[in-house]
Amino acid sequence: MLRAWNDQLTGLAYGGDYNPEQWPSEVWDEDIRLMNEAGVNLVSLAIFAWATIEPNEGEFHWEWLDDIVARLHGGGVRIALATATASPPPWLTMKHPEILPVSREGVVLNQGGRQSFRISSPVYRGYAVGMARRMAERYGDHPALALWHVDNEIGCHIPDDFSEDATVAFRAWLRERYGSIDALNEAWGTAFWSQKYGDFEHILPPLPAPTYPNPTQQLDWRRYTSDVHKEYYLAIRDVLREVTPEVPATTNFMLGTGNRHADYADWASGMDVIANDHYTRAHDPERHVELAFAADLSRGVGCGAPWLLMEHSTSAVNWQPRNRAKGPGEMVRNSLSHVARGADGAMFFQWRASRAGAEKYHSGMVPHAGTDSQVWRNTVELGAALAALGPVRGSRVESRAAVVFDYPSLWGLELDSHPTNDLLYPDLVLDWYRAFFHEGVVVDVVSPLADLSGYDLVVAPNLYLGDAPRAENLAGVVERGGVFATTWFSGIVDESDHVILGGYPGAFAELLGVRTEEFCPLQSGERVRVRLNGADAADVACGTWSERTELRGARAYATYVGGDLDGLPAVTERAVGEGHAWYVGTDLPIEAKRSVVREWLAQAGVRPVLAEPVAGLEAVRRVSGEDSYLFLFNHTTECLRVAASGTDLLTGSTHADGLELAAGGSAVIREGSEGGRPSDVRR
Repeated sequence: MLRAWNDQLTGLAYGGDYNPEQWPSEVWDEDIRLMNEAGVNLVSLAIFAWATIEPNEGEFHWEWLDDIVARLHGGGVRIALATATASPPPWLTMKHPEILPVSREGVVLNQGGRQSFRISSPVYRGYAVGMARRMAERYGDHPALALWHVDNEIGCHIPDDFSEDATVAFRAWLRERYGSIDALNEAWGTAFWSQKYGDFEHILPPLPAPTYPNPTQQLDWRRYTSDVHKEYYLAIRDVLREVTPEVPATTNFMLGTGNRHADYADWASGMDVIANDHYTRAHDPERHVELAFAADLSRGVGCGAPWLLMEHSTSAVNWQPRNRAKGPGEMVRNSLSHVARGADGAMFFQWRASRAGAEKYHSGMVPHAGTDSQVWRNTVELGAALAALGPVRGSRVESRAAVVFDYPSLWGLELDSHPTNDLLYPDLVLDWYRAFFHEGVVVDVVSPLADLSGYDLVVAPNLYLGDAPRAENLAGVVERGGVFATTWFSGIVDESDHVILGGYPGAFAELLGVRTEEFCPLQSGERVRVRLNGADAADVACGTWSERTELRGARAYATYVGGDLDGLPAVTERAVGEGHAWYVGTDLPIEAKRSVVREWLAQAGVRPVLAEPVAGLEAVRRVSGEDSYLFLFNHTTECLRVAASGTDLLTGSTHADGLELAAGGSAVIREGSEGGRPSDVRR
């Protein structure tokens, strides 16, 4: 029987990637002593250890790994043991250069970095599965083993491979999807530009072409790429499950605004726990909002279950253009914000900052400066905080509002030869998420194919794909009496990227009660004026997009003022029985988005976490039975007064009539059965 990944942990998980092979063995006892001092109870081990375990083919050096596993166990630290397959050892690429990945331009990517293998290579897959089996047979019964960490950030550096193996695998995938070459030709619209195929063997990946490659070919390539990476994960997981059926397995996703190669909502069913790696965006002054989005998306792909933050950073990373150190309290706030939004543990890359290699300037829990440093003091402080939050484990975040994030729509929206090429889907969704964040409302970030029956408000920004399963699932929100909203360039095409005819927004036009005749995208710097009605009547300047829309059963909530679209609707609402369907036909600025969101919240009866939200204060509630835990984070430089009551688990202080939260500070209030939970929380 499969056991829980954290069944032998006390409270929440805390730790990080541990790479003892980078250090002399005399450092290891010091590491374990410091782990105990910091409260570390879980480490990821052997992620990049293949070349150390097997420096030459068939020559295995297990003694060092046996030693450190035993020392960690003796120190009370459990292990997320990796399969050591994240990078092949040099002997393997020398013996089998045919496993090396190939770029779109035909350049072979050689040994010398990491992930130097093609995901579709049957040769590499055979070696990787074999290595995973050896790990499982050697350590599967060890009492320190908590879970399997399959590979690492699968596809992170090589999201696309254009090798001969990939060509063969892509053709096989297409045969499985379409069954016949005629069906493929119909789906790909190959009558255009004389692209009709006579045989699957004529098909190539979307390589550089004289002009725009076939858009459906590109979309199917993205689907194939996600699937082939998932198949690689499942091949390794299955051999682990065969040898150790009771040990859970996962791999670290990269959920947030950066990943574009994998449909993690589709991958999620193969995970025994959702695990995510997240790093804040140094350039973003509101990077804590994108962090919250990534955490809510991690919870969303896991259908609300508690998840694991597998990696984040104690301070600066090494791979962004300009890497910033974290400010006072930021490391603790970042970590606890993930916990607030459903993580049952917080882990880092990495335990001890490396002396050599490409990531030597990436921060660690033990920095180059050693224990006489602010980073180490933060490490110890966070360990104490997570230990105090043991009661939170297993509780859940509950919300009646959801924002939709759809990987196939991302792939389709960002194709070339569109009305505008300025669109980045994750940022478009994040902009609407940001409006909810600043209104103090916690939302689930979910797939359009998720079970939406528990939500009274669902917002699907820029949902380009409007195939029947997506459109019908979202329409169900309105049919049940809820509020559904979508925005421009949504519902435009079917699953094959064929335009849904009859007027935009295609799949949603009837539900929304509008018909758009023509898109009117804006030039760089160009703005249109829009007049909002309702409680927050105002004129606002909108960029990026406008369109020529007519009302067909809806009412205008906002209209264009001046210019060619003067008087035409920009934002509309249609009442459908007890439900409401909204359409936003232009890119509203953030304050106007917040105004519209307030209208939606009022219609849906969804309230913020705090009855009176405070600017700059992040508030999230986790619930377990009659107990509730209110997480509070002050993102300002001033002390904030918060109307909350209960016991702060971080300090032990009891607050009967509100509390003062210091600048940059965090609090976790155990409210109990009389905690005053708002009526918008599902029970």
